[in-house]
Amino acid sequence: MMMIPRRNSFDLWDDFFKDPFFDSHESKVMRTDIKEGKDNYNIVIDLPGYEKEDIKVDIDDGYLNVTATMDNSKDESDSKFVRRERYFGECSRSFYVGDSIKSEDIKASFKNGTLNLEIPKINEEETKEEKKYINID
Repeated sequence: MMMIPRRNSFDLWDDFFKDPFFDSHESKVMRTDIKEGKDNYNIVIDLPGYEKEDIKVDIDDGYLNVTATMDNSKDESDSKFVRRERYFGECSRSFYVGDSIKSEDIKASFKNGTLNLEIPKINEEETKEEKKYINID
């Protein structure tokens, strides 16, 4: 078997298939695992390269929103990039957790590029106000 060396270190086909037409925003997606425990849900999100200060987590209208922002202006070197594959900018994910969950119910930690969110299970039926009927005269 004869191996043919590449003509250069940059392959035209590699760049062709990296075009947004073929790449469905894969680099902006927060890789996420959701585990269900007895009393809670654990959301694990990979955010490599981000600092804790770059991550915001909030609850709005029953949705848990995670937003991470990476600023590329931190790289102030004089060197020119030949190829840049790491994503810079903002990415976000939202998860419906219900109207009963409040921000103080969620435990969050960030270590080694991984965000862990622990959300308690709350039975929606128990927290709903019992239906009250109006007397008709």
